[in-house]
Amino acid sequence: MYLSKIEQNIRYALLNRKHGVYISKQAFIAKTANLQLNPGGLPLGGQIHISANASIMDGAILAPYGGSIYIGENVFIGPYCVIYGHGGLNIEKNTMIAAHSVVIPSNHGFSDREKTISSQPATSLGINIGEDVWIASGVRVLDGISIGKGCVIGAGAVVNKSLLDYSIAVGVPAKVIGQRGDLQKSSQNNKSDIAYTN
Repeated sequence: MYLSKIEQNIRYALLNRKHGVYISKQAFIAKTANLQLNPGGLPLGGQIHISANASIMDGAILAPYGGSIYIGENVFIGPYCVIYGHGGLNIEKNTMIAAHSVVIPSNHGFSDREKTISSQPATSLGINIGEDVWIASGVRVLDGISIGKGCVIGAGAVVNKSLLDYSIAVGVPAKVIGQRGDLQKSSQNNKSDIAYTN
């Protein structure tokens, strides 16, 4: 136990020596989590900030692609999530993102039919995820989105529009089916049939 703590401290110290990286000593970064400042060998740079008591689980990929990724206190990033930072990504405290979710603040341009999609300029508007949000497994969050405080996103949803505080959204594309306070009132009589997973 003591030896593994020493190994962790050395690893965090080495990561924090990289330009643009800050990792709190109280954060947890799984050994197989991947923080990429130069994905594919490209010197794109950017910033990654991981606050106290945040957890980045096995196989998760964090790559700012020249932008920034800010992860607040007590945030949970589940296994095999893909988290990019092109236009800036802010995840506020106490938010949970379950396994295999993808959050990418960038999108390809495709309006000009005479040019290949890969040659057209991309948009990078950024994404903000408020505090105390629960994003279930396999969710996709698209560029330019703001998810309000306390929202719940059902498994497999594709979030292509911003959500107000305490919204419950499910489906492809994600649609708001209620508010957290409303669900609490109705659950006294009926069990919810919405399947979430963490």
